[in-house]
Amino acid sequence: MKILFLIQGLDVAASRYRVLQYMPYLKEHGVEAAIEPFPKGFFAKLKVFQSVNQYDILFIQRKRFPALWLRFIRKNARKIVYDFDDSVMYRSSKHVSNESKTRVKVFKSMVNASDHVIAGNEYLQKKTTPYTQNVTIIPSPIDMTSYSQKRYTEKNDNITLGWVGAHGSIHYLKKMKPIFDTLGKRNDKLRLKIICDTFFDCENMVVEKKQWNEKDEVADIQSFDIGLMPLMDDAWSHGKCGLKILQCLATGVPVVCSPAGINREIIEDGVHGFWASSQEEWIEKLEILINDHELRRKMGIAGRERVIERYSLKANEPRMLKIFQQLV
Repeated sequence: MKILFLIQGLDVAASRYRVLQYMPYLKEHGVEAAIEPFPKGFFAKLKVFQSVNQYDILFIQRKRFPALWLRFIRKNARKIVYDFDDSVMYRSSKHVSNESKTRVKVFKSMVNASDHVIAGNEYLQKKTTPYTQNVTIIPSPIDMTSYSQKRYTEKNDNITLGWVGAHGSIHYLKKMKPIFDTLGKRNDKLRLKIICDTFFDCENMVVEKKQWNEKDEVADIQSFDIGLMPLMDDAWSHGKCGLKILQCLATGVPVVCSPAGINREIIEDGVHGFWASSQEEWIEKLEILINDHELRRKMGIAGRERVIERYSLKANEPRMLKIFQQLV
């Protein structure tokens, strides 16, 4: 079986977690995979899309194509699998309104042209089923062989609140500055660690700024005592697939999150962390974990077990392979 994977980029988190980490398993099971970032420019696209008939399956990660290109791809490709992990049919949370007729139209065309669709969560699946029943939910899985459990040292008054993500999502965290400043006034042992390529400062809390790099990613997350996953309760945010939460739980770090979208699916309130909606709830729930070392440890261990069972690479590899085998 030969598959061409067209991805966002070799260093893009979604490509690493939703495509690249499957490669060893697929190779072991007879899949001959070719991987290419999306071609840029007319002639580069023409060259790639003319060659897709050499493969049993064309796997397209997230990108939607204009109608003419899509017809050309569909004409040449034997089978198409479309994978997406964001609310691509909506505008982002930065816009006044999420609604976009153009985005819905392009998404519908992409789904209709595909033989199978892989959606990152239940919400995205529901947005797909009006156009096709050939859709499977596969989360952005965690390779647990790379995510060892953090060491829970003796009770330490120095507590790190941590967030990891891309610059396009940091606006969710930045809205929490009043919460951090309130907590910082009450406890001068707290600090906020941001792993990203863009940052902000707080008036009353020390902010540790760390540029993301793949080599340090797991160790950086292990340095958190409490993970953070704020979201807005809107159509764009509901499409998020919770990678930040899964990374924290995989290392045994409990999470406080907004009860929106997949956050509610991953985190059971009071078991793997807490839900928090209002500013008052965020402060209350964070202070519970800040002041209870044993509860942080207990929730972190429960969260790690949850990832192993439902969201690990090992649990999802056979599901991905099965889709390909059934198509061919």
